[in-house]
Amino acid sequence: MSDGKSHQQQQSLSLAIIVLFALCHQIPVAQCVELTFELPDNAKECFHEEIQKNQTAALEFQVVSGGRYDVDVTLESPTGEVIYRQIKTLFDSYQFVAAATGIYVACFSNEFSTFSHKIVYMDFQVGEEAPLPGIEEHATVLTQLETSAQEIHKGLNAILDYQTHHRLREAQGRKRAEDLNERVLWWSLTETAAILLIAIGQVLVLRNFFSEKKPSQMSYTLMK
Repeated sequence: MSDGKSHQQQQSLSLAIIVLFALCHQIPVAQCVELTFELPDNAKECFHEEIQKNQTAALEFQVVSGGRYDVDVTLESPTGEVIYRQIKTLFDSYQFVAAATGIYVACFSNEFSTFSHKIVYMDFQVGEEAPLPGIEEHATVLTQLETSAQEIHKGLNAILDYQTHHRLREAQGRKRAEDLNERVLWWSLTETAAILLIAIGQVLVLRNFFSEKKPSQMSYTLMK
């Protein structure tokens, strides 16, 4: 009985350690480059990543703010071949398997814009995520606890992805609202100035119609 209890305690402890690693997000993951950068007008930014042959990789991007929220994107192989291209795109994702080992180049171009800079989010993932500790190379069928740990880990990853995309959508919506508010403000000021000018013009015209001319001015007009 004591041996059975000790085994259950060790199994529960191992599960707790696995869940703790998952919650702290300290499990070794695939190589990943995730960042948000500023892309000036008439500019181009490129990012280089070394990928091994037959390795899976994924490129995801989204324009957070700036102009019409579009950008040109290209992905080149080590041989210089363009394997992915998008023109004036707001967001997209592309997954591929490397055909050769070498440096792959992802470029974001804003050269078509002459005055508006962009804020771009990029996520470049290479390889697959390592399995949870104690589960890799498992000789037997996974226990219920190990299966639950895997499900928790997948759920946490899904939550992280959801939070990232939610933050991007929130930032994009806030920027759109600020731009719209600024446009409405300037439009309101323009309308107010136009109304004031029209009112002043109408008053001057009406005053000219109803103003009485002096006799000297009338006789001068008749002599003409």
